[in-house]
Amino acid sequence: MAAPPLDRRISPIIRSTLLGGARPRVLAGMRGFMKGNNFYIFTGGPGAGKTTLLEALRARGYACVDEAARKVLRHQAEIGGNATHDGDRAAYRDLMLAQGLADFHAVTETTAPVFFDRAIPELSGYGNAPGQGDPPALTRAIAECRYADTVFLFPAWQEIYVHDDLRKHTFEHAVRVTHASRAVYERHGYRVVEVPRASVEERVRFVLDAL
Repeated sequence: MAAPPLDRRISPIIRSTLLGGARPRVLAGMRGFMKGNNFYIFTGGPGAGKTTLLEALRARGYACVDEAARKVLRHQAEIGGNATHDGDRAAYRDLMLAQGLADFHAVTETTAPVFFDRAIPELSGYGNAPGQGDPPALTRAIAECRYADTVFLFPAWQEIYVHDDLRKHTFEHAVRVTHASRAVYERHGYRVVEVPRASVEERVRFVLDAL
């Protein structure tokens, strides 16, 4: 069965961020370089405890932004779309970019710390054909939408790694993603700090002490 047209694969909120399928409308509405000095990224391989720590911080009153990929995948599952990691990867990347821009733009007026479960720079290289560079909209978004200089890396942790309906990869895949996550943020000028494998409370203290 053919995948639905692009406009049917996109939720109304995400669709509103796109401009002619080429450049995100949210980015078009931003006035050049934007720096979220209070926007802290959590990155690393899947199943390393990022989401658990975000929930702990959210319970303490901190603003947290859920992973764009999970939002997109949930919507794709609802509509029977093919913009997924195992389907149309370029469309999946474009939808994650649109969602990431919408998430960034939604909290630009916030002055307190905001914690993100992954962020726009991690889309660099995703869904590209061999030898192909990033699409211009992604390159511009990475350059113009800057987060806090410190990025928190959650190392792959086999003892807590589990599969779920949206996480179907092996632990070895999680290790590779961890290394790739570090590399992409360092390449774009961020300082990567590794979060220790410890209890949730200890990790909360570590992150807050590092702000």
